[in-house]
Amino acid sequence: MKRTARWALALRLLVRDWRAGELRILAAALVIAVAASTAISFFTDRVGRGMVMQSADFLGGDLALTSPNPVNHDWLAKAGKLGLEVSETLEFSSVVISGEALQLSSVRAIDEHFPLRGSLRTSPEPFVPDTPSAGIPASGEAWAEARLLTQLGISVGGQVEVGNHILTVTRVLTFEPGRVGDMFGVAPRLLIRNADVAATGVVQPGSRLSYQYLFSGTTPALARYRAWLKDRLEAGQELVGVHEGRRTVGAALERAERYLGLSVLIAVVLAGVAIAMAARRYSERHFDMSAMLRCLGTQQKDVLGLYIPQLLLIGILSSMTGCVIGWLAQYGLLYLLQDLLPVTSTGTSLRPVLVGFSTGLVVLAGFALPPILRLREVPPLRVLNRDLKPLPTSAWLIYGAAAGAVIALMWRYTGSWTLTLTVLAGAAAVVLVLAILSLALLVAGRRVNAHVGTAWRFGLNNLWRRPRTTVTQVLAFAFILMAMAIIAVVRSDLLTTWQAQLPEDVHNHFVINILPDEVVAASEFLDAKISSSSALYPMVRGRLVTINDKPVREAVTKEASGDNALNRELNLTWMEALQEDNRIVSGQWWDTNGKTGPQVSVESRLAGRLGIHIGDDLSFAIAGETLVAKVTSIRSVQWDSFRPNFYMVFPPGVLEDLPATYMASFYLEESGKNTLVDMVRNFPAITVLELDLIIKQVQKIFGQVALAVEYVLIFVLLAGLAVLFAALQASLDERLYEGALLRALGGSRAQLRAGHIAEFASIGLIAGLVAASGTECVIWLLYSEVFQLEYSIKWQTWLILPILGALLVGCAGYYGTRPVVERSPLILFRER
Repeated sequence: MKRTARWALALRLLVRDWRAGELRILAAALVIAVAASTAISFFTDRVGRGMVMQSADFLGGDLALTSPNPVNHDWLAKAGKLGLEVSETLEFSSVVISGEALQLSSVRAIDEHFPLRGSLRTSPEPFVPDTPSAGIPASGEAWAEARLLTQLGISVGGQVEVGNHILTVTRVLTFEPGRVGDMFGVAPRLLIRNADVAATGVVQPGSRLSYQYLFSGTTPALARYRAWLKDRLEAGQELVGVHEGRRTVGAALERAERYLGLSVLIAVVLAGVAIAMAARRYSERHFDMSAMLRCLGTQQKDVLGLYIPQLLLIGILSSMTGCVIGWLAQYGLLYLLQDLLPVTSTGTSLRPVLVGFSTGLVVLAGFALPPILRLREVPPLRVLNRDLKPLPTSAWLIYGAAAGAVIALMWRYTGSWTLTLTVLAGAAAVVLVLAILSLALLVAGRRVNAHVGTAWRFGLNNLWRRPRTTVTQVLAFAFILMAMAIIAVVRSDLLTTWQAQLPEDVHNHFVINILPDEVVAASEFLDAKISSSSALYPMVRGRLVTINDKPVREAVTKEASGDNALNRELNLTWMEALQEDNRIVSGQWWDTNGKTGPQVSVESRLAGRLGIHIGDDLSFAIAGETLVAKVTSIRSVQWDSFRPNFYMVFPPGVLEDLPATYMASFYLEESGKNTLVDMVRNFPAITVLELDLIIKQVQKIFGQVALAVEYVLIFVLLAGLAVLFAALQASLDERLYEGALLRALGGSRAQLRAGHIAEFASIGLIAGLVAASGTECVIWLLYSEVFQLEYSIKWQTWLILPILGALLVGCAGYYGTRPVVERSPLILFRER
């Protein structure tokens, strides 16, 4: 057959087959899969860009380089050649004097370009609402933190001495982007211009300095510069981008991304199931035609030449339609989130379109191609013996290749092999168990056959007349209900978790550097003045130096050697009971009976990065002394709880004799900021850290992902409906013939319709019970292995899913089987 003639015939067959229904379901499912993936890809791309911009605002630029010494001038020249803007800052410690008062402070000198991203925030008086500042301090001026003013006993307008230079304090500094160092161990801040540093005379050879260079520019230029600079870094130098160091929002964003990935994954798989069921019915309806063509001398490649072009054309048109719908859908989501999304989130790339289009082709190939390929294996003798089926052996290779492609696609949307393999393994196990459960419920249902009316007896008899088809349909409907239940339950628990993490009285202030002899007085002050505060936690500064007697940089991998935890001192603490927002991952909490010697509990992510395991010996350098402790537990930490948390925790009795300060967190309303003034006056050594801006950012992020969670449910629901109607279409041919036979024997339309309602309501009821069982299994697996959430039995699903299944499947079955009673029995017998 000539190629042009084959294509012309393929198009005519496509037009004719479109009326049959299964190709429409296949195309609709493909559109849903592509639209879901494209819309979510667009959304995550935009939100990701917005989060990058917000992070850049907090960093002060797109990229930051810190160094104890001035960097090579060629490095800055290279940045200029790449079109990057550069800002240079210098930080050093110095005693600031005002009259007879003096205070050790952290002085930061900035240039006129600072900051490259974001803005400084200042206020006219201590502890009053602040505003963004357009410029920087003028020459001869300084901006100081409120605590520094309180400790020096001066107000705005007063003068301070830094070395040999006198500066006038003109504003109260409340926030500075790109703050260097550990916020729990810094002195009060003073901001000056770079031009004033020389006049102070403080910076001398041998001074301990910290240089920071900020860069901003286009993403490709930054990537090239970072790659060029990475191998040139020297000891003590660190390169930080906008994605590092966001512990306060990291866990919430990670869970949100995993949820969106899981939702898209379920929508794509559901759409794939619908495509597979539609393609299977399509191929079975063309067995006879393929056999006839083989009898007329058509070769196998020509048979495929008729059907593959149809599949390809549907795939291209449906994928294009899905991309357009996904592009429009993300604008709807952006409209809903217009008050939450960053103003910089308007731009996006065309990558989501390419990803969505390729998703459509991969899903089509993985789920629809194998049934279509069976058409070339139809034996010519089928024209005489219609029971002959095409051999499926060669198709298994195609299924294997398609499964690999689909698995890779699933990984693309989840970004985690753990989540992908968890879903696959869980789905395989659940399908096997649920198939057995479906068959058991089907057998148990036969006992009610004698206690129901004629219509129900007819419907129930249809269930076990075709047990294989019934079990398949039960599993298909159960999978729909289970998918929607999983998405809804995870959504509800995620939102509940986020709301619990950020209640109205979430702690928005930290107070640190409480001296040991002030602990009792500080605790009494907090109890009297603050309505919601944490306990006081001791902090000892220490550096991790060895792991199992091996220097730490040699003990860890090359990738982990630059970890920030190895470049600074850590805050160590001790406590008897585990904190509420911590959870033991491995090992056990303090075992005073079976363990001897110092013990330590390590945060799980740090342990993973540094390769620390239970039983390892860790050596710490603390105040000139060396402490060796054995790792007895590894615990997960909820960093986004805005409560004091620590990488390393020791039991009581290990660190008490070492120099320590104390810290606490508390909630304070905007109207109660005057309490901070009293606190600083009563305890001059303490540092108060205000986290209002960070909390507002986290709340904004939570609001974004919460609405995204609601929005993505639409695609899962549409994909589930596609599977629903594909399952109904799969058995429609057989139902048409049985319905014609019953009507020829005197059955009325009303009796047939009542029987169909009874049949599908029963299937929906059984599917709901099966789905409830599967939901419990998958939710437990996801919560324990992926989302790190507390699991509890979801008893609501056992009540809602059977009722919902009976109503949903019953109504869909009633609608989908209308042709059984509408078409003439005589016409059906002739076609048969």
